[in-house]
Amino acid sequence: MDRLITHLRHVDLAVPDFDTQLAFYRDLWKLAPETTDTGIAFLAAEGSPEQYQVRLRADAEKRVDLIAFGAETAADVDALAEKLGRDGVTLVSTPDKLQTPGGGYGFRFFDLEGRTIEVSADVATRAHRRVSEGESVPVKLSHVVINSPQPEALVAWYDRHLDFKLSDTLFSPHMGEMMWFLRCNPQHHSLAIARCPHVSLHHASFELRGIDEYMRGTGRLLRAGVEKVWGPGRHLAGNNTFSYFLDPQGNTVEYTTELECLDEDTWHPSLYDFTNPEVSDQWGTANPMSEFVAKKSFNDPDRGVFVAPPF
Repeated sequence: MDRLITHLRHVDLAVPDFDTQLAFYRDLWKLAPETTDTGIAFLAAEGSPEQYQVRLRADAEKRVDLIAFGAETAADVDALAEKLGRDGVTLVSTPDKLQTPGGGYGFRFFDLEGRTIEVSADVATRAHRRVSEGESVPVKLSHVVINSPQPEALVAWYDRHLDFKLSDTLFSPHMGEMMWFLRCNPQHHSLAIARCPHVSLHHASFELRGIDEYMRGTGRLLRAGVEKVWGPGRHLAGNNTFSYFLDPQGNTVEYTTELECLDEDTWHPSLYDFTNPEVSDQWGTANPMSEFVAKKSFNDPDRGVFVAPPF
């Protein structure tokens, strides 16, 4: 099957303290609230043509509502829905016009562990702009990492059903394979899967214009007293920079830049030992990775699996 998914669109989060979460993403994380209403907000990255890259929804229980990906055409959306239906994947909705900002044509389905996934095409392009030199605002949503208690099976599911390909894997001599980086285009990863005792969000990552803008953004969060999980540094797998912080609800969010772009025809996945300090951080500037740092991104168990969010 030719790959039908082209890129990552947005991640949607349900949050108990909506006002605090909105203020964080708007005032500190520097996303632009494009559309807001009572208990819901659609937040865009200034440099992205996507209508929004984070949706916040007020709810009594914290959860990942949705992870959304793009397709090139409506015909590709139909082809994917037909394939998933044949393969026995549970469809939340059949392809139809979307009611979210920018419209478009798409459908939703559950992945192996009950996360709601959306694939869409023909969404209107947002009026966006070139981010200026020194401006530490997100250019786009770079990737999303999810936690899984059965990561090998989940990696195989995304390969079989959505044609996500493995770029690299992280392992530990004591714990075995721990994180798998998956791509749906030449970017090193749009999705990654981490081993964890429960289903949850590991982190959402936002790309900045360059190294200077990434460091300025990191500094802004540090000066504001936002809890830093890990960084600043540069990973080996993906060769991207990283600074991880906790949002007010305990979700890990990352500033990054310079994620590697692969030649998919010649790329061969590597298996990296992340206990090697140069694998975790090529620069040696980040706080050491430890079990305490890792557990910060285990997050709260997501009990919203196999429950579709409101449209």
